[in-house]
Amino acid sequence: MTSVLLADDQALVRVGLRKILENEPDTTVVAEAGNGEEAVAAAARYRPDVVLMDIRMPVLDGIEATRRIVRDRPATRVLVLTTFGLDTYVYDALRSGASGFMLKDAPPEEIAAAVRIVASGEALLAPAVTRAVIEEFARQPPAAEPPGPPPALAELTPREREVLDLLARGLSNPEICERLVISEATAKTHVARILQKLDLRDRVQAVIYAYETGVVAPGSTA
Repeated sequence: MTSVLLADDQALVRVGLRKILENEPDTTVVAEAGNGEEAVAAAARYRPDVVLMDIRMPVLDGIEATRRIVRDRPATRVLVLTTFGLDTYVYDALRSGASGFMLKDAPPEEIAAAVRIVASGEALLAPAVTRAVIEEFARQPPAAEPPGPPPALAELTPREREVLDLLARGLSNPEICERLVISEATAKTHVARILQKLDLRDRVQAVIYAYETGVVAPGSTA
């Protein structure tokens, strides 16, 4: 059974989400929160598997709430809900540790499926969205020069470094398979090992990690 916390400052939105999720036999809503501060407290108290998090909330916004929840409860996955597309707010939420995002007006079945996907440990971002994250990262002001490759990168095999490089450029598993002439099962295994060795939650975090550590430079092409 997947436990869910609903965090949105609009009561009607929470009611709608609750009805959608309560129709799912494998999902239960354990709590609701009307602002980010309440969401952080509820996550600590109820320890949900997934938090459906609105971005724009009073007292504490969804971005900071996501950061605190992921920091304090790494096992809890955060799925951002927004009325907007992939704007800076969503990008910042992903950097804060969210595992994906959904539009609030998505069909009920897509929202229910999104909860299941995120609860299973996957990131809810299509390759096209991953590329949008990359483009947004490339528009950010340049940071100070990285101090050098993180030590954890040394644990990756040459093939895993290749996969990380392609993954960071937004390629999907099938595209990685075609580029490296490997099976999809092998690609999935490589991705899983990369995430484990680098202590990353999902492929979105791998993209952000690669750019922030200088493994891949903004503007480079696949």
